[in-house]
Amino acid sequence: MAISWGVSPIAWANDDLPALGGAITADRIMAEANGIGFEGIELGNRFPRDPALLSSQLSAHDLRLIGGWYGSSLLTRSAEAEIATLQTHLALLQKLGSDVFILAETSNAIHGQQGTPLTLRPRLQSADWAVFGARLDRVAAYLADRGFRLAYHHHLGTIVETGEDLHRLIEATGDQVRLTLDTGHATLAGIDPVAIVRQYPSRIAHVHCKDVRAARFGALKRAKGSFLDGVVEGMFTVPGDGDIDFAPLLRALADIGYDGWVVIEAEQDPAKADPATYQRLGLDTLRRIAADTGLVA
Repeated sequence: MAISWGVSPIAWANDDLPALGGAITADRIMAEANGIGFEGIELGNRFPRDPALLSSQLSAHDLRLIGGWYGSSLLTRSAEAEIATLQTHLALLQKLGSDVFILAETSNAIHGQQGTPLTLRPRLQSADWAVFGARLDRVAAYLADRGFRLAYHHHLGTIVETGEDLHRLIEATGDQVRLTLDTGHATLAGIDPVAIVRQYPSRIAHVHCKDVRAARFGALKRAKGSFLDGVVEGMFTVPGDGDIDFAPLLRALADIGYDGWVVIEAEQDPAKADPATYQRLGLDTLRRIAADTGLVA
């Protein structure tokens, strides 16, 4: 079993709210990530999409490209149309040596709309799951033929948010549709991430570790705030600084023989939460717990 430690640049520069960290450069992000001790990094909006340039920057900072978020529109177009659309993203990942394809359905998502309350998030009707699942299966099979694991990212403000949504997704798809298990999105949606690992061990392809400040999320819900309002107000933080006990999760991952990336993906306002300081806390916390629980030797 081999665990690799990674980070998302969203802690430095936010993809959905570009004003957060808008002046922070890719070189700074990569230099700090490497200095903290991360082995890999996911794509971010500050990174070039030219494969040669991105490869050069990553190599200069001794980092591997893990993968990157892809927003699908399978509710509004065919699998074949989606496959055609994802080619540029896939080609970049292929050239940089990635093997995980992180995907979420975003055709009707609201998480990027700061004026839209989370309470208005989209929901699928029962009949829609079969169509969505079949299209997702087709995309997953296409990616598998090219050496990629499709890792579906459940997310607040999207059609796969709650535990019921997640179970419907699993029921509607085959084994090639796997998961990006995100501890923060799970916890705030009322999902026990440990239970998901134990119930669907073969579906866990990728792990995002973020901590939560539940009191701030509660205040957000009472105020009918948006997802991005919650980010700005600090509903997420790094492991070791919030309410989640990560020991049961890392122990569960050890029990199933999880082999892959554990990524700290904890978006905050970098003006309030210095990215390097917080990501170091997160990595130190997870490494200590991983050793204690047997996830790493």
